[in-house]
Amino acid sequence: MRHRFGFGAGQVVLGADAAPVAFAHASDPDRLYLLDETVDTWHGPDHGWGAGFAITSRGSGRWQTPRETEWYADGVTARHRPVPGLELAVRRQVTEERYTETYTWTNTGDEPLRITGLGVNVPVRDVYDSAVGALARSCHAHVFTGGAWSWVLAEPMSGTPPLLGAIVRTGALWAYSIESRNSVTWSDIRGHLVVHPTDHARNPEAFGGQPVLDLAPGEEHVLTWELGWYEDRAAFLAATDAPAELPSLTAPVGADLDVRLAEGAVLTSPVPSSAHGVRHIEVERDGRRGRTAVAFLAPVRELVEARLTRILAQHRPHERPEPERYAFLPVDVRTGLTQTENGWQDWTDAGERVGMAVLLQQARWRGWGETEVLDEALHGFARFARECLVEPDGSVRRAGHPTSEPLRLYNSPWLVHFFHDQFALYGDPADLDLAARLLEATYDLGARDHLLIGHPEALAAVTAALDEQGHEERAKRLRELLAEHALGFAGRGTALPRHEVSYEQSMVGPLVSLLATAYELAPDERLLTAMRTALPWLRAFGGPQPHVRLRDIGIRHWDGYWFGIERLWGDTFPHYWSVLTAIALRQLPEPLRDADSERVADAIFGANLVDFTPDGLATCAFVMPSCVDGRPAHRADPLMNDQDWALALLLRSSADR
Repeated sequence: MRHRFGFGAGQVVLGADAAPVAFAHASDPDRLYLLDETVDTWHGPDHGWGAGFAITSRGSGRWQTPRETEWYADGVTARHRPVPGLELAVRRQVTEERYTETYTWTNTGDEPLRITGLGVNVPVRDVYDSAVGALARSCHAHVFTGGAWSWVLAEPMSGTPPLLGAIVRTGALWAYSIESRNSVTWSDIRGHLVVHPTDHARNPEAFGGQPVLDLAPGEEHVLTWELGWYEDRAAFLAATDAPAELPSLTAPVGADLDVRLAEGAVLTSPVPSSAHGVRHIEVERDGRRGRTAVAFLAPVRELVEARLTRILAQHRPHERPEPERYAFLPVDVRTGLTQTENGWQDWTDAGERVGMAVLLQQARWRGWGETEVLDEALHGFARFARECLVEPDGSVRRAGHPTSEPLRLYNSPWLVHFFHDQFALYGDPADLDLAARLLEATYDLGARDHLLIGHPEALAAVTAALDEQGHEERAKRLRELLAEHALGFAGRGTALPRHEVSYEQSMVGPLVSLLATAYELAPDERLLTAMRTALPWLRAFGGPQPHVRLRDIGIRHWDGYWFGIERLWGDTFPHYWSVLTAIALRQLPEPLRDADSERVADAIFGANLVDFTPDGLATCAFVMPSCVDGRPAHRADPLMNDQDWALALLLRSSADR
């Protein structure tokens, strides 16, 4: 039997376990705010809303089906006993506009009880079943576990209202974890979201430190959150009653950060700004403690030149014959040893590792680093790319040696732009010709049906150079191909084709860039209309959390597995492809720009600098959750791999402005 209770213009549906199985709203009736067992077959009652676990000094246990239920006109109380001597009562109640849940854990034993782990499931349907399906039915889960300053926002992937927000009113959440991330759920499914009053037992240092909850006999620990429907993010954030506002989450090393405290709030921790990196700050109001993270950043040139030194010294396979020795490989920071491919496509000597060569080019263009050393490295890599990566049909391999991998069009634009920039640096017409040939081949191989990262920018750069060199007809034909490409996607609506993931931010960012670049070359109202439609999709990927690793950063939750050495699935914040949002925002035509566009772009680029250190080290993936399927996370993967695109595209984007 299911019980429906209305609140606001929507309703909550309570199932057999007296817990929510769905939230629904009349203005978006097809939207699934929660995972649904009938649709998401990998989801089940173990991860139903409000089910969870406790880890205590008396043992560990889970709760799901209540021992007792009491139904009322406005809701229900469900009672559980996850551990002997620990009782949990969950009061679920609707008012006119809100739905409220209160979780009360009581020590019913005769001895003190220590709780080192509490997890509560909130299974928001953050699923990419397809672009059409995701935009019509799924939600992004934007999570902020900042102690008493905590909330979860389920935002439709379409970027349209209504948004469903849960705000902590009593108690605190200090971490979130992810479950059900494996070779069954793969990259299209974010997994089961679990929020934690503490995750100390599994990862005591996560999110700046996890508390221990000590309950005397008869003592209670209470968590209350309030859910409501919101027209937009601004309305939701206003309802959170934040204890502080941070207009910017980054500042230069040694500078002050603007922290605007609400009335009655005080900072309870120093904010050291003397060194590059992420710093936690704590604020207290009315006895309730909140926490977030900001970053102080070294100068970009300092970070880039340190990476140049590290790349040239450690990332090249000097033991190989020429020209393979000029490629770039991942490196394990724990040993300084290059990582061999091992048959793993994301550890090759090409593909995303081309970003290291691009970073060298951007530094050389600015006169950073040692000119002669960079020249030798770039000419060597260009030779490697020509001889080992470019196929006779103009396709581009992901590895310097032949593999059985099928055609991967993603590889092409990165080499196109690389050879264009080689021409810009050194003036060899053969480099420009190769860049143009690769572009032409890309269309012959099917680019019209792809949203390739960097493709429109590469084409714009190459055609401008062709015009300057007197090859106007060749440039004109390439621009015509881009226009056809863009108009084709403008006519698709939400029916975007599946790429390596069924739907993702690194499809929508390149979509907006494709439309914007084509519009700049040949304004067309159809392109403007399509951009206006896609822009909310893009912005919806990045949430409004007041945390440097989260705010405005596009959600990605698979890169730790594919590119890291620890094979951890789970949210990667920030991932370097989040800068594709920043690039797209900077490319918007004047009619679509607003005051927020440049701020968001700058913030995304700034946040990505936290994955680099002033001594040239880096990580390909900071896996954000406290745990993923029970494995401790909230740490940087030790592999330096493909992350240099963040620096390279920051420099390239700045140069293009």
